[in-house]
Amino acid sequence: MASTESAGKILAGQGAITGWQEDLYKDFHRNPELSHHEERTAGIIADQLTGFGLEVHKKVGGTGVVGVLANGDGPTVLLRADIDALPVKEATGLDYASAAVAIDASGGQTPVMHACGHDFHMSSLLGAAKLFAEQRDAWAGTLIALFQPAEELGDGAKTMVEGGLMGLVPKPDVALAQHVLVHPAGTIGPHTGPFLSMADSVRVTLHGRGSHGSMPHLSIDPAVLASMVVVRLQSVVAREVQPGEFAVLTVGKIAVGAKSNIIDDHAVLELNIRTYSKAIRDQLLAAIERVAKAESAASGSPKEPDFEIYNSYPLTDNNADVTAKVTAAFEEYFPAETVQDYGRQTASEDFSDVPTAFGTPYTYWGVGGIDPQAYAAADAAGAVSSIPANHSPMFAPVIQPTLTTGTAALVVAASAWLGKD
Repeated sequence: MASTESAGKILAGQGAITGWQEDLYKDFHRNPELSHHEERTAGIIADQLTGFGLEVHKKVGGTGVVGVLANGDGPTVLLRADIDALPVKEATGLDYASAAVAIDASGGQTPVMHACGHDFHMSSLLGAAKLFAEQRDAWAGTLIALFQPAEELGDGAKTMVEGGLMGLVPKPDVALAQHVLVHPAGTIGPHTGPFLSMADSVRVTLHGRGSHGSMPHLSIDPAVLASMVVVRLQSVVAREVQPGEFAVLTVGKIAVGAKSNIIDDHAVLELNIRTYSKAIRDQLLAAIERVAKAESAASGSPKEPDFEIYNSYPLTDNNADVTAKVTAAFEEYFPAETVQDYGRQTASEDFSDVPTAFGTPYTYWGVGGIDPQAYAAADAAGAVSSIPANHSPMFAPVIQPTLTTGTAALVVAASAWLGKD
């Protein structure tokens, strides 16, 4: 396979960049930045891409960075990495752990951590871009390296599109991306069709009537109302969604009251839903509204609840032809045991907003980040769920072989289009 030969030539220099890449990863990990505030991170990325010889576009949709490497006639491939971190206090104990703090959207101070692996994504894509730039004789076409902010808010891809992305780069023939997941390091997990769920967060404000804690008969207690809504919502997936269909409905936050002897006049629920089907999504949203309104009426609320949908993520639905081509390239280049179908993941991503805007097919795969021996031991004990996962303060993928595998996966996948015949 010509693309495999091209990938091999490009990756021949991988060993020489390992030290640089690991130092870069540790620097990103020590210095995480919240969504839409990735100024330092974006500056490092832009400087690196400029040094590689790419045409660099900064501040795309705020803090997004795009590098374009044109190398003669051929297809155009877009590779994407997300760059933001999370408001999480790191508890890994690593010698390169984050001690960063930042001001969050509410104006308060919060610890910050790369608790989702975006530091790996950036470092892998920068490594791939460097290797492509150093081995131009091995491929032909155009490589787009896109570094996207604010994935954790679900709007970073859209802000880049709205910020003029489509006028800055040629239309890609294919778009590719990856994510570090709780699987053995050194493995890669392509999957055809729906891979990551669509997601929505819903804020429900329930209205009551306030009173003194000693005079509950004068109130309409929103704490009781909120409790009834939460209990009723627990039956929606179990009793309203057809068995075999995937759906998650989680109540993540209940906010009501300020003092033990005050009955407040409202309560706020924050919910999260995950689905692979728009029909099921609409069913869950309708059920949330129905239950909240019905319980409010049953409690005698002075007015109907208010609803706000936010932090929405599209379905990541991998194109069958693109996925087959990438999988074949992986299976040709990597050892047989390396390529594993991870199956559907219940997490969500906004990556697909970029290729959808271009009308470009895409695929998105997983990369294992857990020490293989530790994973095997946990698996044998039936305790894989005990391994700290993405968004945990203990999430600590091993640097190697995660970083070299993630870098190689990007090169091999892109070479399926850019490799010379």
